[in-house]
Amino acid sequence: MSRVKIAPSILAADFADFGAECRAAEAQGADWIHVDVMDGHFVPNITFGPAMCKALRPHVATVMDVHLMIAPVDPFIEAFAEAGADILTAHVEAGPHLHRTLQAIRAAGVKAGVALNPATPAAAVAPVLDMVDLVCVMTVNPGFGGQSFLSSQLPKIAELRRMIGDRPIHLEVDGGVDAATAPRVAEAGADVLVAGSAVFRGGSAAAPAPYGENIRAIRAAAEGVLA
Repeated sequence: MSRVKIAPSILAADFADFGAECRAAEAQGADWIHVDVMDGHFVPNITFGPAMCKALRPHVATVMDVHLMIAPVDPFIEAFAEAGADILTAHVEAGPHLHRTLQAIRAAGVKAGVALNPATPAAAVAPVLDMVDLVCVMTVNPGFGGQSFLSSQLPKIAELRRMIGDRPIHLEVDGGVDAATAPRVAEAGADVLVAGSAVFRGGSAAAPAPYGENIRAIRAAAEGVLA
């Protein structure tokens, strides 16, 4: 089994054909499908909501990894859980009661994730580590795909890996991940790599072979440093 999971972000896929894009990415080797939910308030962009996640669910056979870049978060947890999310990730910075938010996610029967923006220190999640299944480190400022990787986040990834220890918690990295940056985040301790344009570049749902080539290249680059 692969030690590193690749989670293509559909933010970089064809918006007119999301169902087919999800199926194509999975057929080409994706481990998870990453869904970026943005509200135009917490981040400067608007993407989609629970209805889109519900529409995608029949097309996702693996894990629907839903990243909530929204504030407030709590009023929408139930809707996204009912839409079929496997993991709901909320941001440390999105509200004053992170512990309550994570409780609500777990109460909805969904795995809980917590995300940190680039300016947020690893210590911010220390009080809730025993409540989460995933920690996501943003290696770009959230809001738009296609941004350049922030290497300043590598020490934070390594610190979080030490903090997690032997807990069964995934350490995810989101932003600017490609075959060049994948070895750096994997070496620092990440085991789930979100990649958007680096996966969907060069292909389409009708001609998805490049997706597979891209996924294999990112995976091989990441796992090469773990050998």
